[in-house]
Amino acid sequence: GLGGDKMSIIKFEFNPKVGIDNPALTLTEDTDGEGVGEPRFYLLTKDSTETFGFCLHEELGCQGHVIRQIEQGGVAQRRGLQDGDRLLQVNGHFVDHMDHLRVVQKIKASGNQVLLAVLDGASYEAAKSLGRDLSQMLPDDIRPRLCHVTRDKSGFGFSVSCPEGTKGTFQLSVLQDGPADRAGVPPGSWLLELNGDSVKSYSHAQLTKKLKQSGNKVTLLVASSAVEEFYRLRGLRVTAALADTSRLPFKVRELHLVKGPAGYGFLLKEDDCSSGGVGQFLWDVDVGLPAEQAGMKEGDRVLAVNGESIEGLGHEQTVHRIRAREDQVTLLVIDPAGDEFYHSVGL
Repeated sequence: GLGGDKMSIIKFEFNPKVGIDNPALTLTEDTDGEGVGEPRFYLLTKDSTETFGFCLHEELGCQGHVIRQIEQGGVAQRRGLQDGDRLLQVNGHFVDHMDHLRVVQKIKASGNQVLLAVLDGASYEAAKSLGRDLSQMLPDDIRPRLCHVTRDKSGFGFSVSCPEGTKGTFQLSVLQDGPADRAGVPPGSWLLELNGDSVKSYSHAQLTKKLKQSGNKVTLLVASSAVEEFYRLRGLRVTAALADTSRLPFKVRELHLVKGPAGYGFLLKEDDCSSGGVGQFLWDVDVGLPAEQAGMKEGDRVLAVNGESIEGLGHEQTVHRIRAREDQVTLLVIDPAGDEFYHSVGL
């Protein structure tokens, strides 16, 4: 750090593909008479070779996770982030109480889109001095939900209603204890995407046809009325990138390996991904060595090394990160079926 300050920096840049027609997710900053404004929400989008255009600091004598070094012309500035703003939420998760490096990792793990909730510096300091619970200033859950439904004898376990003569407005009725209910689809939720495709332009007949073509499994992006209203009022489309995926059957796995006398016991190979481009894959997992003992499977794809995403990195750079710590490494991996699934729904 500088001058004793502990400081973590994420350097992000402007994405020229994000136009000004994608508005900032902002709230008015009315005060409540005690000098405390309202949180503001921003949806930042970039591509895989670029960054978001700000740094996140932890500073001595300054509480919270502080937004600094907002790049001139960058996406953060274009959306309205201000120097000195305090970060409260990342993708719907309250972070003010978290370790700074963990918050940095949460932003990096978001990929190319992140939803931030911030409070201006003066309001943050005022709220702290008043003993406010900052988490109570934020909505409980602003994430849509991604659900993977497997048909049984009765069907998928949901029905769809649509106002006559309209397109893209579909509300779901869910059969109690049916497949959709077991997959986590909330009763009365709104359907936003089907198998990774927006339903905004679908008629009821087109949606029914698409469901029939889905076979025995279907993936739904849904939002409750409250979540849908939250985004609608701010002029933004709900996306799968922001979804709660905890109910999906496809999980990433974290493997912690401690090197033994014969090494870790695996090989890293660069190969083509199902999503296009190239990725880093795990092969030749030796029986009885640390990699197998940690749960590594041949064909697993590496997503992150020691908490840092390897998206966009080449083979040699990934190997260098794995070797950065002499005797241990933590890998975030996904199996081929999960990798293919997330690609199929646009994640």
